[in-house]
Amino acid sequence: MTLEQLHIFVAVAEREHLTRAAEAIGLTPSAVSSAIKNLEGFYGVALFNRVGRRIELTETGRLFLDEAKATLARARAAELTLAELGGMQRGDLNVYASQTIASYWLPPFLMNFHEQYPGIEIHLTIGNTKTVSDAVRGGAADIGFIEGDIDEPALAKREVAEDALVIVVGPKHPWADGRPLTPQALVTQSNWILREAGSGTRSEFESALRDLGVDPTRLKTALVLPSNEAIITAVESGSGATAVSQFAVSSLIAQGRLARAGFHIPPRKFMVLRHKERKQTQSSLALEKLCLAQSV
Repeated sequence: MTLEQLHIFVAVAEREHLTRAAEAIGLTPSAVSSAIKNLEGFYGVALFNRVGRRIELTETGRLFLDEAKATLARARAAELTLAELGGMQRGDLNVYASQTIASYWLPPFLMNFHEQYPGIEIHLTIGNTKTVSDAVRGGAADIGFIEGDIDEPALAKREVAEDALVIVVGPKHPWADGRPLTPQALVTQSNWILREAGSGTRSEFESALRDLGVDPTRLKTALVLPSNEAIITAVESGSGATAVSQFAVSSLIAQGRLARAGFHIPPRKFMVLRHKERKQTQSSLALEKLCLAQSV
């Protein structure tokens, strides 16, 4: 068994699709298929069920997936240890971040890091809060950044910045005049376009509503979309409202393409995540230090 076979198996298991896995790891579908067949044939096990044109993990495959991920994480830790003994002259840094942070707040810090450590290759993966926390817990991410807070005992978290959620509407929406809104108006006077469940933006907005005595399930939700960009475009062109980071909409408000509604939401925190027990790499510590310096 080789590390490459494990890497291919994990890629296929996470996507349950040979072609998408091949594209993600830069191999041909035939090479990926061959690696899986060789692994199954050598050990006499079935890791996947072939159901029509789909594949899905068998029970054996599900049990093996955790061990494969753990083995790859240990191998990568050993590789990083050797790389960092060279004084961070080369190596990799895997960063996971939620959409708002990755798109609007984090890029200047990544550029600063690159200027100081040009030999370290940065790999940024964007996902929602759950995706980021799962990656840090599982070892896929050296460091993670999320919006708001989470309850995850295995992870240490620290505030690195503060952000304001704002309610925005299109310029023709009745709320575009900035009139003060009551909590009751939020559930009776507009349709809402919101992020998906698991998004930090949505969870923080719903938490703020509950603190104000508003049941989030009473909102008239017209659309649920998977990105800030999609939500902003839908709000700009329609009659709905949304809650989004000030970082994402400040320029659009200044241009008159969006308007801020007259309702205050308490600020939220941007948090950096790391695993409590897993050794932090020097590169992740360096990036965290850069981000914390800004918050002081």
